[in-house]
Amino acid sequence: MKLKPQIIEALKLTLRHSLFWSFILFFFTSIFGVGNTIDMNVVYFSLFLMPVTIGATYFSIYKLLPDYLIKKRYFLFALYSTYTVIILIVTTIFSIFFALAFLTGFKFEKMTVLSKNSVFIITTISLVVIVVSAFKLLKLNLKQSNNNAALTAKILEAQLKLKEQELKYLKMQIHPHFLFNTLNTMYGLALKKARQTPDMILKLSNLLDYLLYQTEKPLVLLTEEINHIKDYIALEKMRFNNTLEVQIAIQLDSKNTTIAPMLFLPFIENSFKHGTLNKAVLNIEIEIKTYNDSIHFSIQNSNSENTNSRQGIGLENIKKRLELLYPGKHKLAILDTEDSFKVELLLKTTGNDET
Repeated sequence: MKLKPQIIEALKLTLRHSLFWSFILFFFTSIFGVGNTIDMNVVYFSLFLMPVTIGATYFSIYKLLPDYLIKKRYFLFALYSTYTVIILIVTTIFSIFFALAFLTGFKFEKMTVLSKNSVFIITTISLVVIVVSAFKLLKLNLKQSNNNAALTAKILEAQLKLKEQELKYLKMQIHPHFLFNTLNTMYGLALKKARQTPDMILKLSNLLDYLLYQTEKPLVLLTEEINHIKDYIALEKMRFNNTLEVQIAIQLDSKNTTIAPMLFLPFIENSFKHGTLNKAVLNIEIEIKTYNDSIHFSIQNSNSENTNSRQGIGLENIKKRLELLYPGKHKLAILDTEDSFKVELLLKTTGNDET
């Protein structure tokens, strides 16, 4: 019959403890046998001291240390430790007296010789208790450190999952918001110039592909993000007709630079939605450049004193995403004046570049 793992572990523990106390018995016999002038068996004498030693040791490692010292109940630990020392001394003296009386045939004149070494015997037993307790304390501290490390890892994992869920929620907010605005643009174009509708549907199809599939990735190439920005601008140009002027400047020192998807589009979308016409034209200036493991993005649109360009889901959403995706690695500046609204974003991309 196959033994259960718990039984096997208990047998191993019993064997280890038996071997340890056998070694202690041998140690006591060797120590107490030095200079022995009394006609008695030192092994038997040591056996009389074993219950006291074992009892004090187990009480220390299974009660005092885990229940009081580890849990920082220092007053109770000091109090019960004092009681333990007193009981240890009394029981050791009693064990010495009884062992000598029994092993010498109650010849009390022989008992006084060895009884003078009681202090040495008590010290030896205390030393065993202290050494074993020290190893147990080390083991408990190591176990507690491992438990704390495991708990910290679980907390970090939970925080990471929470951030991932929050980020996913923010992306879900962007998707319908972005799609709603784009469909409104296409609807307006279909009413005015139906012949351009197929081209618009194609560009919208590309944007939806990017929106539904590419945004699930943690990072995309910056060049892909820029291409879809251009598609979005092209859609808006169809809607605005001759009332839109967009200037876009792009300067990339590497084609392998990566970025979190849909990071710039909300800023651009915000400019189209909340920007106002200046002399019958909406002016938008966009700049994207990379240098020294950094991405610099800026967008500026014409504004009016009565327009609040900060409205909508876009900007607040993107601020939260930046805090989650680029903590301590981004700088966002928003300048809202009477005639213009400008956003500048600096991202540190160290460690993000693909090879």
